[in-house]
Amino acid sequence: MPRPTLLAIGAAHIDRRGIMASTYIPAASNPGTMREEIGGGAFNALRNAVRHGASGAMLSLRGGDVAGDAVARALSEAGITDLSAVFLDRTTPSYTALLDADGELIAGFADMGLYDLAFEKQIRRRQLRDAIAAADAILCDANMPAPAIERLAGLANGRPIYAIAISPAKVVRLRGALTRLSCLFMNAREARTLASLPPTAEPIEAARMLAQAGLARGVVTSGGSPLIGFDDDGIFTIAPPAPASVADVTGAGDAIAGVTIAHLMAGVPFREAVRRGMAGAKLTVESQSVVATYEDSTFEAALALVGDVKAHEAGFGNDTGTP
Repeated sequence: MPRPTLLAIGAAHIDRRGIMASTYIPAASNPGTMREEIGGGAFNALRNAVRHGASGAMLSLRGGDVAGDAVARALSEAGITDLSAVFLDRTTPSYTALLDADGELIAGFADMGLYDLAFEKQIRRRQLRDAIAAADAILCDANMPAPAIERLAGLANGRPIYAIAISPAKVVRLRGALTRLSCLFMNAREARTLASLPPTAEPIEAARMLAQAGLARGVVTSGGSPLIGFDDDGIFTIAPPAPASVADVTGAGDAIAGVTIAHLMAGVPFREAVRRGMAGAKLTVESQSVVATYEDSTFEAALALVGDVKAHEAGFGNDTGTP
């Protein structure tokens, strides 16, 4: 039986992470180590989906530089069909994160002007329309500008569209396509921003407001606190498993998205698919790479530690018919 095809459109770029060797001291030189690999929200999630049974294709943007060559190799090594555009006179986008000694984010710096400049035009390519026609589902991230996201939603022709929020600054780009998304993956800060709530608001209130605004399904993470999800049957929570150790939190949200989507495409019910996504996130947090490598038995052991789904409140009556 052929594997279902997931088409990802969004970020695939250089990901640098500096990890402090001891307590972070602001406005001072801090000893630590710097690691570099290929990342990007859509690319990370797609690799997780491919690990769990999907066939992957990707459209991203990169420069004609050494970093761009590294991105191309990473796509090839992951077995993903590369539909990306290369701009010989541009620099490949990059993301640099500073993490404390516990692996938590201190600050991130995104050099991603190429995405803002060129994604909207790339969405108009005939090659992309052909790729959409060949795909079973679409994954995008908010590294694309809002007009590109909205145009993509219009081209989907009934295919499920999954989205990753990326950051509080970028999640607002998804507002114009919110009612056409099959599921949005976000953290609590991103959910509050999208719902226009203050930083002190409870994440569950953001989930409630987004569901009422027409988002069919959503996943809201809050670090070690219970994950909040919602669908036609209402709001639910799932307690995350405690990691054996925290190596690096980068990529955990992308793992939830990618693993969940792969299992949805395989016919697993939404809430159980999210549980499996949380198992993937646990293994990612324990890994020093943004996409963890593990055996099936290791994944099953992690899944056994994920909490059961707990219903929080009744459904919203949104009959979207989303897969």
